[in-house]
Amino acid sequence: MAESETMAQSDGNTPAVRPKDPEIRTIEVKDIGEVLAAGFRDFQAAPMYGIFFGGIYAIGGMAILLTAFAFGMGYLSYPLAAGFALIGPFIATGLYEVSRRRQVGEPLGFGSVIGVIFQQSRRELSWMAFVTIFLLIIYMYQVRLLLAIFLGLKSFTSMEEFIDVLVSTPEGLLFLLVANSIGFIVSFVLFALTVVSFPLLLDRDIDFVTAMITSVRAVMANPRAMFVWAATIFFYLVVAMLPAFLGLIVVLPVLGHATWHLYCRVVVREES
Repeated sequence: MAESETMAQSDGNTPAVRPKDPEIRTIEVKDIGEVLAAGFRDFQAAPMYGIFFGGIYAIGGMAILLTAFAFGMGYLSYPLAAGFALIGPFIATGLYEVSRRRQVGEPLGFGSVIGVIFQQSRRELSWMAFVTIFLLIIYMYQVRLLLAIFLGLKSFTSMEEFIDVLVSTPEGLLFLLVANSIGFIVSFVLFALTVVSFPLLLDRDIDFVTAMITSVRAVMANPRAMFVWAATIFFYLVVAMLPAFLGLIVVLPVLGHATWHLYCRVVVREES
């Protein structure tokens, strides 16, 4: 035993030390307006990056809805649009990198920004993406289950028929109540898990579980400000989706850049 310990010392081996958990700051509601303004300034300073990532998000949303209608499932357009919003934090990863580079004075370039995304995707960021997509799948499965429970397994011939059933029958109204309630819970859980975890993983070499725990701690430490931030995201995304998702070309970049600045205010960053 003593011999093995001596060999360990001679080899320079030291016990693994768990990194210190990120420190959380408290912020005020007024900080939300300030980070939004900072996000808009980043978008103005580097609009092509915002348009690129926002365009990908908008095209993805339109493709999902067109696919649903092509397969005769247009009645799923509302939950699909709502669920698609859940993967916004992952799509905005490139925007976090743009804001980070502007903040520290590093040069911008599509190759360098996208290169960082691919580099991080082979590490803990890919696990966070899995968590996001997994919750999206769970959300869509529960919508299908609720449709079967409240409205039966029949197919709707048109979107108009589906809307008429929703708003004119007790079963349809109950479905709306239950589905939206569950959707709110799933959205809140995902918001709590991701509000700072994606930028944290981009900024620091840390595991995705610690990142999610840090994100939840940030929400618990700043309930009022985080509630306002969640409501702000919800409002702008809903407005942006109304004109065939085209508003996302501007809204996603602003919210993405703002999320980076929110992260910098909430989480104490390591000295570089």
